[in-house]
Amino acid sequence: MQVKALRIKITGLVQGVGFRPFIYRIAIANKVKGWVENNIRGVTIEAESEEENLSQFIRDIATQAPPASGIENIAQEEIACTGFDGFSIKKSTDDLKGVTEISPDIAVCCDCLDDLKNQPNRINYPFTNCTNCGPRFTIIKDLPYDRHKTTMDVFEMCPDCRKEYTDVTDRRFHAQPVACNHCGPEYELIYGDGHLKDFSSILKKTAALTESAKIIAIKGMGGFHLMCDASNEAAVSRLRNRKLREGKPFAVMFGNIGILEEYAEISESERILLESWRRPIVLLKTKKELAPSVNDGFHRIGVMLPYMPFHHQLFEELKIPAVVLTSGNISDEPIILGNSDAQDKLSKIADAFLVYNRDIFNRTDDSVAFVVNERTKLIRRSRGYVPSPIRTRLDLENIFAAGAELVNAFAVGKQNLAIMSQHIGDLKNFETYEFYEETVKKFLGLFRVKPELVAVDLHPDYFSTKFGNSLGIKTIQFQHHHAHIASCMAEHGLDEKVIGISFDGTGLGTDGHIWGGEFLICNLNDFTRFTHFEYIPMPGGDQVTREPWRSAVSYLYQIYGEGFRNLDLDFLKNIPTTKVDLIIEALKKNINAPLSSSCGRLFDAVSALINLCTVSKFHAEAPMRLESIADNAIQESYPFEFSEIISFKPTIETIVNDLKNKVALPEISSKFHNTIISVLLAVAEKIRIKTSLNKVVLSGGSFQNAILLGKSEHLLTQKGFEVFSHSMVPSNDGGIALGQLAIAAKRRSLGLI
Repeated sequence: MQVKALRIKITGLVQGVGFRPFIYRIAIANKVKGWVENNIRGVTIEAESEEENLSQFIRDIATQAPPASGIENIAQEEIACTGFDGFSIKKSTDDLKGVTEISPDIAVCCDCLDDLKNQPNRINYPFTNCTNCGPRFTIIKDLPYDRHKTTMDVFEMCPDCRKEYTDVTDRRFHAQPVACNHCGPEYELIYGDGHLKDFSSILKKTAALTESAKIIAIKGMGGFHLMCDASNEAAVSRLRNRKLREGKPFAVMFGNIGILEEYAEISESERILLESWRRPIVLLKTKKELAPSVNDGFHRIGVMLPYMPFHHQLFEELKIPAVVLTSGNISDEPIILGNSDAQDKLSKIADAFLVYNRDIFNRTDDSVAFVVNERTKLIRRSRGYVPSPIRTRLDLENIFAAGAELVNAFAVGKQNLAIMSQHIGDLKNFETYEFYEETVKKFLGLFRVKPELVAVDLHPDYFSTKFGNSLGIKTIQFQHHHAHIASCMAEHGLDEKVIGISFDGTGLGTDGHIWGGEFLICNLNDFTRFTHFEYIPMPGGDQVTREPWRSAVSYLYQIYGEGFRNLDLDFLKNIPTTKVDLIIEALKKNINAPLSSSCGRLFDAVSALINLCTVSKFHAEAPMRLESIADNAIQESYPFEFSEIISFKPTIETIVNDLKNKVALPEISSKFHNTIISVLLAVAEKIRIKTSLNKVVLSGGSFQNAILLGKSEHLLTQKGFEVFSHSMVPSNDGGIALGQLAIAAKRRSLGLI
């Protein structure tokens, strides 16, 4: 048969995942000759063989690609035959015209875990990896992804590793972090006046320290963690006190899925997510309690499974079911990277330090997710997900989106790819803002982005907005809740008018007030506000987020005037009368009491009103506690008013009556959740009647509430709506930057900016 030649170009996540050796192997299997190379745009192949062989070769690329790869497109063109003698892998090339995706960090694979037991030079070696697993983003300094451009550049390969690295048929061919007991990074355990370097001794001592209620700072894949026995209340409460983390639940790592099943309910979708190569923290319903201070009264627990070889090795030594594994930092600061930095900053928290001598270049926290209606929902997008881009249908080239202020993540645009940063955090914290600036610089260099347009939030005082303005490049401000909806639209490839429902805590509106309970008619370019939750004064401004009782008092004052003090409400009994007096005075005189339509503040108010959470020890504690106690068997809801705007006056009045009648708090919580869902359905129906729009897009931090999101999706779908919510991008402010990118790109394409 006649020989044919093709040039094949593959784009997507094809670097750092063993793609070239995979191509080599299937080329040999299909009798294809030619070559494959990595370049800044992706993978290019020149292939010669009989037509049937080439067709099977291309099918195999699509169906047998490495598990962690992500093929976006396979383009092919016929070219003249060259007459190759065999098939080869070319050295990576570098140019500045396109972009190659960088693999996120990948959990250790089963083959490497087997090597820990059986391969002579890797027996018990805690940095074992191959082309299918191991660190990627956290060690890369530049593209193309080659060893000399990673933090492995200081470790010279021994002859055995070099042989594997250069053998195209080997599982470690061009595995950039390849190492073994003879040539790779090493752990060291530092405790009191002693230290250990023998790894077997390190494992035994680390297990013994953990089981004796000690706190250990452990260098992980993307930064330090703090670890203790999750079943020991003394250890967990001591960690909580030392870390200045009052009430926020701790993440927990279990040794395997079998033990985890004893402690949490796991659906099949949750099991798949937990065991995936991304290994996020997954929120599960608690079945059996660990130490009470782990989740401080919440009915869900954040759990993960081992993802580094060391994790697996440690659990083989431990006799306890789980360990707390929380970010190694002081509350609100970024996760710590360096060994000396950790010993300086964590010395008052940790009793011992487990470090290793390979640098982390890009810090990443653990990602956090939950499952609703069998779909993954990200809360924090970091390790295992970043920097995999979001593919859009927009030209995002050279746009920088600064993101929001809380739970910040920024984004850069390259061609049609939105490359979102890892979770950064609260920019009001100085160290976090420094992390933000440093990471922006890294991303712009790594992905060859030269910003020509900067997208920022409408709020002029956000540190992200100020940073964007400081770049000296054309800057455009976008309304917060429009960006939320645009983010979800971009994730789903929508570019049309939709019903946008954005529920969150705060965002500056175009009228100068604080928004957060918004029903929009919008496309990527613009929006109109159809209706919203009624404005309520928020006495003390941002202080209401820390003291939800203020929101409760404001709602009560709007309904009952000062007479609310005669309602004999329990939550008021623990608040000093003088404080309540000051709030009433502020409301009367409109002193530092900005108007807000926030859904988050309404949740705060109800949580405080029923005396569940009057003072928040961490962000969004009040809504989280309200969700946590809800009785999902309850179907009833409270009344509300909807004419031009949505009023919850009847809702609050009926809740007050329920409290008087001693109705159980789980029932009140459920009825309140059902009320918000009823409002959502009623307004969506009204918009559909008026506009004929049928696509509903849900976004904003309030949709991290599994009850609100799950029931809303289900009931909207029942009523014939097409429903879109976030999956691979957070619905909270960590996803805002994607929306900012999308709006900027759309307006630029229309010549409006």
